[in-house]
Amino acid sequence: MIKDLFIKKTLAQLDEQADSKHNELRRHLGPVNLTLLGIGCVIGAGIFVLTGTAAALHAGPAIALSFIISAFGCLLAGLCYAEFASMIPVSGSAYTYGYATMGEFIAWIIGWDLILEYLFGSATVAVGWSGYVSSLLADVGLHLPSAICQSPFVFDAEGWHTTGAIINFPAVFIVALMTTLLVIGIKESAKFNNIIVMIKVIVILLFIGFGIAYIDTHNWTPFIPASTGPGEFGWSGILTGAGVVFFAYIGFDAVSTTSQEAINPKRDMPIGILASLIVCTILYIAVSLTLTGIVNYKDLNVPAPIALAIDTAGQGLAWLRPIIKIGAIAGLSSVVLVLLLGQSRVFFSMASDGLLWKSFAKVHPKFKTPYITTIVTGCFAAFFAGLFPIGLLGELVSIGTLLAFVIVCIGIIILRKTEPDAPRAFKTPWVPVIPILGALVCFVQMASLPKDTWYRLFGWMAIGFIIYFTYSRKHSKTRQYRQE
Repeated sequence: MIKDLFIKKTLAQLDEQADSKHNELRRHLGPVNLTLLGIGCVIGAGIFVLTGTAAALHAGPAIALSFIISAFGCLLAGLCYAEFASMIPVSGSAYTYGYATMGEFIAWIIGWDLILEYLFGSATVAVGWSGYVSSLLADVGLHLPSAICQSPFVFDAEGWHTTGAIINFPAVFIVALMTTLLVIGIKESAKFNNIIVMIKVIVILLFIGFGIAYIDTHNWTPFIPASTGPGEFGWSGILTGAGVVFFAYIGFDAVSTTSQEAINPKRDMPIGILASLIVCTILYIAVSLTLTGIVNYKDLNVPAPIALAIDTAGQGLAWLRPIIKIGAIAGLSSVVLVLLLGQSRVFFSMASDGLLWKSFAKVHPKFKTPYITTIVTGCFAAFFAGLFPIGLLGELVSIGTLLAFVIVCIGIIILRKTEPDAPRAFKTPWVPVIPILGALVCFVQMASLPKDTWYRLFGWMAIGFIIYFTYSRKHSKTRQYRQE
């Protein structure tokens, strides 16, 4: 029975699934679109939201080092993702790769885990979007009642308690809007994302270019504040900060969920994955240094840290305030879009394999999008965004992402052993050194996250196991195919 849990999909089966005769999704995405999808997802909450929180609570000015550590782990994992994407042009990202290398049960674990990354990720970013929208509206004299623009529940050192708010309506609104766009079509979604990415990159470059003049180097002293406890400043704080801001890099693997909508996935997927990661890492480091140079790290635990930095700089940067907020709002919109896109495609792949309900594999007859999974994903994301705070959601996303990366890195080593002669348009260099390092770096960051986050991960996985053993295992198409 145990052996039966690890039944695998062959590369031949996956190639057949990606073949145009069997692929119901439309192929519209080229290398530029894929790269911009990655940038569209990566540049968002990491810069506009979580940078300030991670600096204030964990790493201080050394948050720049946290970004470097996270980027290193992402680069190692990204090289592994690129090889998989060049070999297996099927939607589903790490779920599909796990199915080909470690079997169905591990694939299920990854697929269920990816919900933490994409679904909770979109909810997290939507909460950040709400913060910037509320701030921008306040600047023009429109003050939203706190009852409809804040999370009703908060989790802090004292545990759970209510805020008196009813719902975070702006967060629900942006999820609903992006869900509608995704249902309409991938081509339209990609065009929207391309425009938004150009806007937010320009805005970020403006903040870096003009903000340098307002840096007070005293704010960088000490660059690594003394430790005040586990995960709070010192090197342990830098590592914890790296685990928290790891959330900022999840966009590059979301690119791999769109393989069945890429024109030439075997060539273009590695380009999109690695190019988006490199561009975003450079921008993250520059922004984190500028931000902590303008504002003392102790004051950065706010929903809109860059807006705070502009306020701190005074009249000299006052003109940039509305531009930054508009850029942040636009930027976070594209992050929500790409994360919802990634989650719906993972659900679509799992349903196509029989591991989730048949309706999840339905494709819209006109729009050629997996509309059922997109709507279900949007409803759940709106629910969590409307009720829960950003910090709690962000930690769940980070641990889910890191676990997926660990498994992908291990999967490359396995695939080199089991399928050594399979054609690879891109090969991860220095195997097994790169995959082992990638798995270790990601696992260390997982270990640095708060214990409560681990408890939630175990609880989430327990729910997943119940669904797998009561439904998925009985309806697995791969299992049925092997038994015929």
